[in-house]
Amino acid sequence: MDNVENHSQPSGPMRTLQIVSRVAAGVLGGWSFTWGFVVLGIALALAAGMPYADARTLLYLVAFLVYLVVFCWSFAAASMARVWLVLLGGGAAMTGLGWWMTRLPAV
Repeated sequence: MDNVENHSQPSGPMRTLQIVSRVAAGVLGGWSFTWGFVVLGIALALAAGMPYADARTLLYLVAFLVYLVVFCWSFAAASMARVWLVLLGGGAAMTGLGWWMTRLPAV
């Protein structure tokens, strides 16, 4: 059994690249996703009639939890492509939707 090789974990530069990618996804992708969450959340709260200061404070407090969850998930997920797609794509989509909602005429 001693001469059985373990091919499940890459070594050397490839392993370093995976670690750097996960850290970058956690920090940068997590920030992007959280920013989109805050923008969309504030836009939805304003549409529901909440005052801006209250909406901003509420979403900033929740943003700490969202960032923590997506940061940890970026290390736990099996697929790095999925992590980057969800964090950057989701962040961009939520930011765009929130921006669009703020441009709608008030009813």
